[in-house]
Amino acid sequence: MIQTTLYDERFETLNCCVFIPTYNNQKTLDRVIQGVLQYTNRIVIINDGATDDTANILEKYQEELTVITFSENKGKGMALREGFKQAHLLGYDYMITIDSDGQHFPSDLSVFLDELEKQDSNKPLLLIGSRNMDDPSVPGKSSFGNKFSNFWYYIETGIKLKDTQSGYRLYPIKEISKLKLFTTKFELEIEVIVKLAWRNVEVRNIPVQVLYDETERVSHFRPFKDFTRISVLNTWLVTLTLFFYLPKRLIHRVKKKGFKRYWRENVLRSNDPPIKKASAIALGLFIGIAPFWGFQTILVISLAIALRLNRPIAFLFSNISIPPLIPFIIYGSYQMGAIAMGKEMDATLNIEDIKSGTDVFKSLGQYVLGSFILATIVSLISGVIAYLYFSSRKSKSSAIDA
Repeated sequence: MIQTTLYDERFETLNCCVFIPTYNNQKTLDRVIQGVLQYTNRIVIINDGATDDTANILEKYQEELTVITFSENKGKGMALREGFKQAHLLGYDYMITIDSDGQHFPSDLSVFLDELEKQDSNKPLLLIGSRNMDDPSVPGKSSFGNKFSNFWYYIETGIKLKDTQSGYRLYPIKEISKLKLFTTKFELEIEVIVKLAWRNVEVRNIPVQVLYDETERVSHFRPFKDFTRISVLNTWLVTLTLFFYLPKRLIHRVKKKGFKRYWRENVLRSNDPPIKKASAIALGLFIGIAPFWGFQTILVISLAIALRLNRPIAFLFSNISIPPLIPFIIYGSYQMGAIAMGKEMDATLNIEDIKSGTDVFKSLGQYVLGSFILATIVSLISGVIAYLYFSSRKSKSSAIDA
């Protein structure tokens, strides 16, 4: 019978388990398991097809803990997916993952439980251990990879984290059981935390200790292959963000607050200078009117990021092409196109006059040209008006403060 010496009853009260994935970490595995057993025996272990002495080490734990062995190495992503599955089948609400290479300290398990105790029971939580990346023992490639991952995570979710690559985490099992996961290697750790954030799970870092002992630690991260897989995943996640999740998130915010409150809090009270607010409005209107069909959202968000403009404002005004306004935009574009092409303005726009494919092509060309002209005029005029408006408000606020 395995005995614990620092047994933490909160693993029962919070319905939490510990998950240890392992692959060829015979030097540190037993020490990690014994360290975790100091606090709980609610442990799930996945032997990911190890070829060293791992099987013999785990044999003595077979009857006391949940130990699952893959016949061949499938990668950390598949081990995690099996861990999520087992935790769900065993009825756990949360699962803390700890690596078997000895870099994590079992004593930090209490740090995760402390934060979980404070959490509103109705709001699911995802915690990621934040390592001190400035520690001399941290490999340079790990520090660079973490900064790279943090940047893309912010782009994909709008959440700023100090560490997105730490394997020391607390996962909400019920929320994960609702996800459709596709990746199978190291990149699954990114896919999970992005998709949980998209489901409005609270995601944050907590400080943890870390030890990189190169004499014992065995890393299975393959720099070229795994970095390529992670880059492909981030490309796909960013695309989904720009086309679907970011617009969805912004629309949700506007609906939740109401347009007047959103305008007051996110536009009028934005700390951006008047020129940046006005430029964001002008950009949004230009993209919204110009014929970038199907690409308006990704363009306006990408350009707002590149030009360092207010994304919510730019996105909000890019939605000028809503059904009630579309007929007026099309009409104005055709008329502007007629003027630019030296034609007479046709107030009726009679579709019966279009009798051939050539006529359609000519009309399409007229519309496209006119829409760019209309977009330019509307965005410039609106930008100037917005600049004067925001400048006057800023002057009034300064006078009141004085």
